[in-house]
Amino acid sequence: MTALNRKLLRDLMQMKGQTFAICVVMACGVATFVMSLTMLASLEQSKDVYYSRYRFADVFAQVKRAPESLREEIAAIPGVAVVQTRIVQDVTLDVPDMAEPAVARMISLPERSRPILNDIHLREGRYIEPGHAAEVIVNEAFAQAHNLHPGDSVTAILNQRLQTLQIVGVAISPEYVLTIRGLDALPDNRRFGVFWMGYEELANAFDMDDAFNDITIKLLPGANEQEVIRELDRLTDRYGAIGSYGRDDQISNRFLSDEIRSLRGMGLILPIIFLGVAGFLLNVVMTRLIGTQREQVAALKAFGYSRWEVGAHYLKFVLVIAFIGSALGVAAGLWLARGLTVLYAQFYHFPEYVFRPDTSIFFYALATAAGSAVLGTFRAVHRAVKLPAAEAMRPEPPATYRASVVERLAIQRLFTQPARMVLRHLERQPIKAAMSVLGISMAVAVLILGSFVTDAIDYMIQFGFYVQQRQDVTVSFVEPASSSALHEVSRFPGVLHAEPMRAVPVRLHAGSLSRRTSITGLEPNATLFRVIDEDMMQVHLPPEGIVVSEKLAEVLGVNVGDELWVQVMEGRRGLYRVTLAATVREYAGTNAYMDIDALRRLVQEGDTISAVFLSVDESQMDDLYHQLKRTPRVAAVSVKDASVQSFNETQAQNQRQIQFFNVIFACAIAAGVVYNTARISFSEHSRELATLRVIGFTRGEISAILLGELAVLTLLALPVGMVCGYLLSAWIVAAVESESFRLPVVISRSTYGFAALVVIISAVVSGMIVRRRLDHLDLVSV
Repeated sequence: MTALNRKLLRDLMQMKGQTFAICVVMACGVATFVMSLTMLASLEQSKDVYYSRYRFADVFAQVKRAPESLREEIAAIPGVAVVQTRIVQDVTLDVPDMAEPAVARMISLPERSRPILNDIHLREGRYIEPGHAAEVIVNEAFAQAHNLHPGDSVTAILNQRLQTLQIVGVAISPEYVLTIRGLDALPDNRRFGVFWMGYEELANAFDMDDAFNDITIKLLPGANEQEVIRELDRLTDRYGAIGSYGRDDQISNRFLSDEIRSLRGMGLILPIIFLGVAGFLLNVVMTRLIGTQREQVAALKAFGYSRWEVGAHYLKFVLVIAFIGSALGVAAGLWLARGLTVLYAQFYHFPEYVFRPDTSIFFYALATAAGSAVLGTFRAVHRAVKLPAAEAMRPEPPATYRASVVERLAIQRLFTQPARMVLRHLERQPIKAAMSVLGISMAVAVLILGSFVTDAIDYMIQFGFYVQQRQDVTVSFVEPASSSALHEVSRFPGVLHAEPMRAVPVRLHAGSLSRRTSITGLEPNATLFRVIDEDMMQVHLPPEGIVVSEKLAEVLGVNVGDELWVQVMEGRRGLYRVTLAATVREYAGTNAYMDIDALRRLVQEGDTISAVFLSVDESQMDDLYHQLKRTPRVAAVSVKDASVQSFNETQAQNQRQIQFFNVIFACAIAAGVVYNTARISFSEHSRELATLRVIGFTRGEISAILLGELAVLTLLALPVGMVCGYLLSAWIVAAVESESFRLPVVISRSTYGFAALVVIISAVVSGMIVRRRLDHLDLVSV
């Protein structure tokens, strides 16, 4: 082993505490990088394999009713490889373990098993058999939510007739990786399920013999999707189509794609922040290490070592730390990725979850960590390389001594002698003090970054489910109903107040940009479901014009006052022009609202409604549910409390699980940053403090000088870190937002308090560790 390598090992051992702390910080960054990208790769591979193997469709369309003869015309569209026609119908379901009614989406299957688009994968039981009445296969998420297995039964209302459905199998489908109804913002596996039934039996139940109401298409490689959609819309328009759409707009796939996009953003941004902090720490450590080793640098050059050998020695020091941190980070990242894969496998239903860690991710992680370490310390190493031997033999010039601010203001009597020494030292070395403050403030910032998602989710729940949606129950109808349905539902047991809603499926156009959505028509002074601005104040819908979410306005590239073209996709179809009256900030979906009367005038219809919002006496909920289960025209019943529970069990649970690990990493980083600051301060002042001991200062007095400086730096860093934490949180929010789901930049006082408390505790513990070292100062050499 060469002399320089022995020196390297000796330096690492002498700084083992600081080295370990920096390795932990770097390991947190690498672990986040490996965890996020490995999960991302696993999710993408699992999705691609599933979609390919089970023939997930490329284009989807729904009609009211079309004859089977239309299938041949659709198959003749250029670019179409396979056409699958089927019957799809939502029905009300009575599940034994649930008081409120559920919704089942009935989907037809061939009587005998054969390869089809959006094919099912059986988890339990068997395929349906011809001649066996009312046999169904249920989707796995719904079956798990209700503990249903082959041999169990449920009751449904099929075309106003009660029928008992016999479950013979449990399955999954690429079309429902997440089971979300078109009207819902999030999956609700307890209240919405998918049931597959034989075509003939479903056709008989809904009078659809030799007919269909749903189309799925697989395209040829290289086919023009938009051209196929346009031709498909032309063919199906006379059959009551509500507009064809591609895979990107299919609701389950869109949620999955948004999740992948969010993971990619988190997998890149958080490691950049963590590794940036590690690089900054290394820069501070190396700058001050080289400052304390000026004589050693001079001796190495005097003994004939070249500038490049000296530079390589210190770079090697940095790279060893980066390698150790990367190795720890890769191991931790893989362990966490495997654990979180189990969580995702429960949330996204794939036949198999592919977990094949990509070795290239490890090399990227190592290269990123090494790169951040080298960049962070390049200036410090460059100074060692350029330092002439003769100059290095001399100690660094002392700071310029002059009266401090405290002395110039003549208030020194207000401070003890150790306090004056602390303030004088900080003022005379402002750059070093500023760097220490910045380092500790980044610890505060990463703690806020690790915790703010919980605040954002709590705010979203409060905003969406308690301020905007004040109804207890939402009742949706199979078909748009007359206003008499409102009065009928108002007389149901327990109903205290009822308000109508009209939802019209549309495609909004602005120039070359367009989006499929629905316009929700509300009463202008509605009290149960309200349009809310970012200040949580109600927005009163104008008598004319449309109000859209900020995200939808951004997607369409429009501002208030611009005109939009509304392509109505049901009833009296047409293309109408409306003015954008206002935008509102919302955190889920891309929504549009109009005054209900203005919407009815736009689509040229009478007093129709799609759903009713209800305020209900809680003591009569069961009676209301019983009535709704027996009402044929009711397509779905949404219970707000159940929606909140579903939100917490799906999106919020996933975010909080990942957030838990981020908080752990952030705490480790904070401890590492504060400990390094304390150790560096001790290394710099050890000779001064020992000198003070020699001339008569007590251990308590010199401890007050060292720990007082750490306390001042920590207190200065807290407000700076809180501002940095807010800005970094806003950066994360902007990077991971999607059309399906967006986080507000909301940080509670408790989160700020938690960040401050962790940093203060880290400072106290670090101070206690450093305080023990004061007892072993080398007074003899001084």
